[in-house]
Amino acid sequence: MKIEAADRVRALPPYLFAAIDRMKSEARQRGMDVIDFGIGDPDVPTPEPIIEALCRAARRPENHRYPAYPGKLECRRACAEFYARRFGVSLDPASEVLTLIGSKEGIAHLPLAMMNPGDLALVPDPAYPVYATTVRFVGGEVLRYRLRSADEFLPDLDAIPEEAARRAKLLYINYPNNPTGGVASLEDLQRIEAFAERHDLIVVSDLAYSEMFFEDPPPPSFLQVPGARARCIEFYSLSKTYNMTGWRVGFAVGEPTLCAALGKIKTNMDSGVFGAVQDAAIAAITGDQGSVEVMRRTYRERRDVLAAALRQLGLAVRPPKATFYFFAALPAGVKSMDFAARLLQEAGIVCTPGVGFGEGGEGFVRFALSVPIERIREAADRLTRFTI
Repeated sequence: MKIEAADRVRALPPYLFAAIDRMKSEARQRGMDVIDFGIGDPDVPTPEPIIEALCRAARRPENHRYPAYPGKLECRRACAEFYARRFGVSLDPASEVLTLIGSKEGIAHLPLAMMNPGDLALVPDPAYPVYATTVRFVGGEVLRYRLRSADEFLPDLDAIPEEAARRAKLLYINYPNNPTGGVASLEDLQRIEAFAERHDLIVVSDLAYSEMFFEDPPPPSFLQVPGARARCIEFYSLSKTYNMTGWRVGFAVGEPTLCAALGKIKTNMDSGVFGAVQDAAIAAITGDQGSVEVMRRTYRERRDVLAAALRQLGLAVRPPKATFYFFAALPAGVKSMDFAARLLQEAGIVCTPGVGFGEGGEGFVRFALSVPIERIREAADRLTRFTI
């Protein structure tokens, strides 16, 4: 018997963060002390009240059985209440909120629900790799639209060919943006909605970093735009807001038909979020939000220390207004993969090469601020001895 992966698996590009992990592992095996700015995984523990809520919920026998596929209604109500409080958006918990095993799971499953082979999706460049990968996985086509530093990483929608815009079915957006740290105002989102309405596009909005902001006003939801909810599905995650990356819980919210189609895929693909984790999510969303402000102050301090170090190295940096990522511009002609490899080998510092997020990321490297301040200061000291 010949054991061979399916064509769709062999066609998948190597996952960026897996390659970074391999490089880190090799450096550590050589005895190097590695400071890791690679993956955006919060280093601060989940707030204690959320952990306590999980422990209590885990002892309840009703949580030991299969959960409801779309999630507990109480959990979906909590998400709807958050949207009403934070964004002024009213959602029906029964039809416009769907509980996810982390927002990545929902983003990955959406093309299965909405795309046929040959359908076209408009995906930002640079961008979180999962958008394009999962579209291609179901036989869809991808057109990458550029996000440029000169435009503050906002889309130049006029640069999208008219024929492609007419053909496209999905338009992916992500603000606050990973990897660039770019932020879209409500006016920027209104321009995107007008473009989507003109071309009859479904907008897929990734709102994972909405609460990781350092300047007012807070980043808006795409659903705040008049008319947007008729064509939008938005993904919200608890991972970054509450330091719950390993807990795997998030939501899809928005147009009921889109939520139902995604929910139908999920009923055939998974068995829902563990009930105790949903109860912990309720505690996180409805409880005291002081820990979120503490994290914003923590990341702001880290941002400022790293900004000074990167500028001293000679990199062009724009401190992010939101997210915990620096997208630092390299000198002309320096390749992002070459720079990242040298930085790891010579200074023991991990950053993510921008090209891993698409061709538009070439010439940049990303630093995640999920590193304690003492280690950032150690990295700053090492950078004084590193030359580009």
